[in-house]
Amino acid sequence: ENVGAETINYAEVDSVINTLKEMTGGRGPDACIEAVGMEAHGTGPGYTYDRVKQALRLQTDRGISLREAIMACRKGGTVSILGVFGVMDKFPVGVMMNKGLTVRTAQQHGQKYVPRLLEHVAKGELDPSFLATHKFSLEDSPRGYDIFKHKEDGCVRVVFTPNA
Repeated sequence: ENVGAETINYAEVDSVINTLKEMTGGRGPDACIEAVGMEAHGTGPGYTYDRVKQALRLQTDRGISLREAIMACRKGGTVSILGVFGVMDKFPVGVMMNKGLTVRTAQQHGQKYVPRLLEHVAKGELDPSFLATHKFSLEDSPRGYDIFKHKEDGCVRVVFTPNA
């Protein structure tokens, strides 16, 4: 919110897709950022499908957040995938093509963007500190990971420091 983004907590709405459509007059957002990855949770048939596959140990990730980003994004929009995925089925390629979406991923661009981002941070033009909501010592890392995994206490990111 501090940087102009609007977030939707899936646990607080009946449908993320419908909520996004309502917020944009039925058009859908210009851009959707999937930053959760395989740990995403959701509701409805797509989520149930993912949970059944996991229970059967079929070695696929939960793709609900990515599928919802693709379904919600406006025609000609952009979906950025920051979350980490391994194997995923039920990927809506047809929807992406019919909407003419641009899909961007970010796991391999650190070398390109990190130096520029660090320059902006050093100049005070960008302050990412709001993302680090929790800090733990390395000894307390299991507790920190648990808080992050369950999104307790408003956790966005945990920073671990040695000898803290």
